[in-house]
Parts: sequence; C-alpha cells; structure tokens
Amino acid sequence: MKNSINFSNLKSDIPASIVVFFVALPLCLGIALASGAPLFSGLIAGIIGGIVVGSVSNSSLGVSGPAAGLAAIVFSAIVELGYENFLVAVVIGGAIQTLFGILRLGIIAYYFPSSVIKGMLTGIGIIIFLKQIPHFFGYDSNPEGDFAFFQVDGENTFSEIFTAFNHIDPGASLIGLISLTILLVWGSILSKKGKIFQIIQGPLVAVVVGIIYFVLTSGNSLWGISSNHLVSVPVPDDASSFFAQFSLPNFQAISNIQVWITGFTIALVASLETLLCVEATDKLDPEKRVTPTNRELLAQGSGNIISGLIGGLPITQVIVRSSANIQSGGKTKMSSIIHGFLLLISILIIPTILNKIPLSVLAAILLIVGYKLAKPSLFREMIRKGWKQFLPFIVTVIAIVFTNLLFGISLGLAVGVFVVIIKSFQNSHFLHKEDNSNGKSKIKMTFAEEVTFFNKGSILKELDNIPKDTLLHLDIENTIYLDDDVLEILDDFWEKAKIRNIDIKLKTRKGIIDNPESFRQYFLNN
Repeated sequence: MKNSINFSNLKSDIPASIVVFFVALPLCLGIALASGAPLFSGLIAGIIGGIVVGSVSNSSLGVSGPAAGLAAIVFSAIVELGYENFLVAVVIGGAIQTLFGILRLGIIAYYFPSSVIKGMLTGIGIIIFLKQIPHFFGYDSNPEGDFAFFQVDGENTFSEIFTAFNHIDPGASLIGLISLTILLVWGSILSKKGKIFQIIQGPLVAVVVGIIYFVLTSGNSLWGISSNHLVSVPVPDDASSFFAQFSLPNFQAISNIQVWITGFTIALVASLETLLCVEATDKLDPEKRVTPTNRELLAQGSGNIISGLIGGLPITQVIVRSSANIQSGGKTKMSSIIHGFLLLISILIIPTILNKIPLSVLAAILLIVGYKLAKPSLFREMIRKGWKQFLPFIVTVIAIVFTNLLFGISLGLAVGVFVVIIKSFQNSHFLHKEDNSNGKSKIKMTFAEEVTFFNKGSILKELDNIPKDTLLHLDIENTIYLDDDVLEILDDFWEKAKIRNIDIKLKTRKGIIDNPESFRQYFLNN
C-alpha cells in the first residue's frame, strides 16, 4: 500500500513525534560533539532527516537523522579536510546514494539473515541502556553520541559506568529516578486506565516534571542541577546570529580526490546502516509493512545533499529514534515529519526552555527504549530456535557491544555465512543401507537440491568407504545444481567402481539408468 502523507492517525503520530523529538534532541547534539562538528550541524541533520527524508521516504515508522555509526568517519574527515570541504563530501555522498537508489541496489537489505538483524537490534538496545547509566546518575563527561565501546575520552562502556558511580550527582539522580518511575507507572498501569493517558505520553510528562524540578531546586547546593547536566541547545541572539550558524560547502575542493573518497565512504556506510535499519524497523512494525528500499535510498540521498549544502551532518535512518517511534505508538511517517518540525520550532522559539531539561530525564527515557530492544525474552526465544540461529545472533550482539555497529554486523554476517556452509555440508546427501540384494549389499545415496564444492570432501569420503561387491543407488531426481567438482568426483568413482565390482543405478527425473558411462555428460544434458 502506498504510504502517502495523511492526517488520519495524528492522535497517535503527534504523541509519538514528541517522544522521538525528546530522544532525537540530545542525540543530534551528542553525535555532533562526538564527530568534532559544530553542535548546530547535528540539529540541521535532525531537522532535514525528519522533514525532507520523512516526506520523500515511504517508510511508515523509520526516523532519520545523524547517526553514531558515522561519527568516527566524520571526525577523521573533518580533521583531514576541514569542515567546509567535508560538507562537499556529504553532498557527493548524497548524490551517490541517489544513484544507488536509481540503480535499485536497495535489494541488498534482503540478504541479511534475520538472526543478524535481531542481534543488531539487541546489541544497540544494550548499548543504549549501558551508555545512559552515567547520564542517569549525573555524570556527563563523555559525548552522548559516543556509541563505540572505546570512547573518545579514553574510557570504555563499562569503565565509564564505574567512574560514574564515583561521581553521582544527587539532584540529577533523584530526578532521573522520579522520571523512570513515571515512565514505568505510565506504561504499565496508567496507559490502561483511560485514553487521556494514551494521548499524553509518559516521556512528555517526565520532561515537564524534569523542567519543573530544575526550576524549583535552582540554587540548592545539594539537590540543584548544574548547567553541565542539562541539554545544551545553541541560543541565537537575533536572526543574523541564527543564520550565522549555517555553513556552506567549499565547492572549490571538489577536485580533491580525498573529498570524493570520503563522499563514497559516507554513501556506502550510510546506505548500509539505513538498509539494515529499514529491515529492523519493518520487523518491529506491528502492521508488518514493507519499506521500498530503493525509494529509501533516494530519500536518504536527497536528505544528505540538502544537509551538506546548509552545513549539516550526514543522515541515515536511525534505529534508536525509529524504535522509540514504534514503542510510542507511531502509525505513519507523519510522526517523523512532525518530529523534524518540532526540532526546528524548538531551536527557533524555545531554546532557553529546552536548556532546562536535565539529561538524566532523557537518560531515563532511553533506558526504557534500550530495555525494550534487548528484552531477556528475546534471548530465550533465540536459544529455543537452536544454535544455527543463536550463534549469529549472540556473536552480533557481543561484537556490537564490545566494538562498534558495522564491525558487529560484519562479524555476525560472517558467522551466519559459516553456519550456512556447515548446513550445506551436512545436508548435501544422506546414505541408507538396505538388506542384501542378489548377494550384494545395497546402499542408497540421495543428493540434496544443491550440492556444491563445500560438500566435495564428505561425498568423496562416503564413496571411498563403499565396500566391494555393492549395489549403489545414486538418487539425483530432485537435484537442481551439482557442482563441477562433485561431478568430477562421481566420474572418478565410476572408474573405481568397475574395479571394486560396484554396480551403479542412477535415479533421475526421467527414470533409472544402469551403470551410466558419464555422470557429467548425463547431468549437463539434463
């Protein structure tokens, strides 16, 4: 069904967009900080990701903005190229993404195993949960967007938590606990008591309570919250200072080969992250809608071109915001578009109010998001499915938590491919021994639909172990593909079979052939 802009679900989309806005705001700022870019560039990317990408995309629940997975690439590029030259690379990356969409390369998303996608979601959920613990207790020394295990401040995910326990801020911790209680009670009890509690979302209430708490405790040496524990949105003095925050790309650098390399890298990584997020978001969608991936690449490319032209960071679809949108009851892409307008309106009209929101309140919201992505029940479900599903899943989870998103996905995919190879190796054929037939023992070897060179060793071993004076029934009736290496083994075995007095019957779709002269010739001709 075509996902056009409509207003029929605003009662669900508006509350969800507010939650996504409060989740996206600190992430936009934090990812800009982690990328070594101006803070305002993260907000630009968030606005463009919501309004432009949300409008062009046909993803019902996906939300786009600056992504933590690109932070390391962006940081290195800005150091090497300078910010204005880097913006040229963002524009080039957007153009290449648009070309990817035109060439219909979005199909690559369908080649990732479900176990790896679930592992990605779970790994991100664990990271979100762990990374918010320091903020929850008022320890905010590291960038919010730093989602890698080894952080830019010299800490790692776990050492940061232990350090935070030695720097607990009473005021930030108290309002964090109050906010978490509000969210839990709202979600599990109050939301079932009446429609008013479904329209007014718990995260919005938690944020309002957080602002009130900050105002009431301002100046209190013990329970007050200092400015370094609050959201920090740039506050322009007038219109000219607002527009001065935008940066323009230096197109004189377009002849620089390093700019093109950076642009292609951004396009490749951003496209991969987006396609994986699309796959994951579609799995979380209660209505199980399918996002057109080629259209999504066109939308992301358009967003990156515009973001680069006005000084913003690269954009991808982001699972943190998308999952928050789904869990908050979003129904259509209007929630993503509205969240973009909320970001724009907030930095224009109420930046001083936003700067009164305690980071521990936002951390409480993200703790809930992280837990929902990495529920213990999911681990039990994957274990029940067997090791072939659980192994790629758990490897992806562990690798993402202890390294980074792209390496974790790559390692999980490699393990998934290895599992497929093992399954292919195990399922290429099976043997069945029967009673003696005319003085000869009878063995039936049945081949699978596809037999590749991975199966060469096991088939050769089985054939070599067939005793003399045997009747071999070789069943290839349902075999569609037989690798040339396997055909070579079968032809070699035919010569050995004569010496060992082994009679061969070849069962095919056209009937049974006694003692075929050439397996290769028969199979290639049929």
